[in-house]
Amino acid sequence: MSKNGHSNAGFVGDHADSVQKPTGKSYSLELAEKGGSHSNSSTNKAIVAKDPDYNPYQNRDVEHPTTNSETLFHLLKGSLGTGILAMPNAFRNSGYITGSIGTIVIGFICTYCIHQLVKAEYELCRRKKIPSMNYPAVAETALGEGPGFFRACAPYIGTVVNTFLLIYQLGTCCVYVVFVASNIKAIVDAVGDTNVDVRLCMIIILLPLILINWVRNLKYLAPFSTLANAITMVSFGIICYYIFREPVSTEGKDAFGKPENFPLFFGTVLFALEAIGVILPLENEMKTPQKFGGNCGVLNVSMILIVFLYVGMGLFGYLNYGNSVLGSITLNMPEHELLSQCVKGMLAFAIYITHGLACYVAIDITWNDYVAKRLGPQRNKLFWEYAVRTILVLMTFLLAVAIPNLELFISLFGALCLSALGLAFPALIQICTHWYETKGLRKVWLLLSNFVLIIVGILGLVIGTYTSLREIVLTFTE
Repeated sequence: MSKNGHSNAGFVGDHADSVQKPTGKSYSLELAEKGGSHSNSSTNKAIVAKDPDYNPYQNRDVEHPTTNSETLFHLLKGSLGTGILAMPNAFRNSGYITGSIGTIVIGFICTYCIHQLVKAEYELCRRKKIPSMNYPAVAETALGEGPGFFRACAPYIGTVVNTFLLIYQLGTCCVYVVFVASNIKAIVDAVGDTNVDVRLCMIIILLPLILINWVRNLKYLAPFSTLANAITMVSFGIICYYIFREPVSTEGKDAFGKPENFPLFFGTVLFALEAIGVILPLENEMKTPQKFGGNCGVLNVSMILIVFLYVGMGLFGYLNYGNSVLGSITLNMPEHELLSQCVKGMLAFAIYITHGLACYVAIDITWNDYVAKRLGPQRNKLFWEYAVRTILVLMTFLLAVAIPNLELFISLFGALCLSALGLAFPALIQICTHWYETKGLRKVWLLLSNFVLIIVGILGLVIGTYTSLREIVLTFTE
């Protein structure tokens, strides 16, 4: 059990260097160690800590706490990945006016939901007298304190959240494979004046990809993230040069996209913007976690900057390349210019070396929370761990080979996983946490506001996933 009380980091790959290696103990054990129990949740009153003055922030024992600026940097650097490179394609589906407004609105909603999740964690930690919790633990504890129907679901919600986190992380790894292979193909095609199958590029990078994911200690992967961050910063500067070296124009560009394409936009923006899995680990590691929220807190400042970056990349990228923009803006850059080929190669290399970080959480959830428990103590445990690591990499590889379409992958996993993790689950947690504390108009607002978010999340999940799957089928049946 980590000193912070969260056993499963649940973070995205770009943030992995800021999170310590989890130990894999289950949340049920965590409650037993801390003196909590779900048996008390069968009453009709919320469970409140015996000491109302207990402050989780003051009881966190963090070995290497991060400052406000360090936490802000961790949140910002996570935005500079494959997601932001797909924003011009998202604007192609929405139109530049709808895209600009929609990205701001989605960013606002995501920020609001993150605030609700962090506040719920604090309140539940105060009641349980636990310094901190991870996402699945917060969900399980919150439902245990809600109305009867939700209390019945409490033992299962942690597994549900873990499943969505696992699918999202594996989806991110698929996106990484397709991104790297697509950019390698673009370079080879330009240099050799040929048309290489992108699947061949995937096969070439497979073996080193497996070996990268055989690294068991997170501290050995963190330097790769630092190198990738430096490469990414330089690459983004060059991309901005290509976007602005010629005057951008709205001529021939759609201000408003087709309504049937909006779910693709929604899924892509969610995939790009949402970092819900890393929020609690980062907040739990802060030296002054009370500064994470607030009007001018770390979260608001970082999200304003992130939304600004995403709107800028999406808007000007789309205005530059129009309806010909591809799943990653790097694929639209000039084919026969050395500088553009360098950018493609640099970003492909940066994403490639951080694949182990992106897959780390999926491996941690699968191995520590499920497989290792069932194996028990045995001599061949290390062998089976390497087998699990290899199988997970092969799963992402085979899915990427089957559907080597970057933009549809991003939209699919954004809609499928982040509609639930980023919108519906935080709203549900908020309702259950304050179910017995609110009355009158406050309860009406609690239910109304959060039910709207739950409905938006469910609609985004169902319609966005359906639209993405339909486009995938159409793409490969044409």
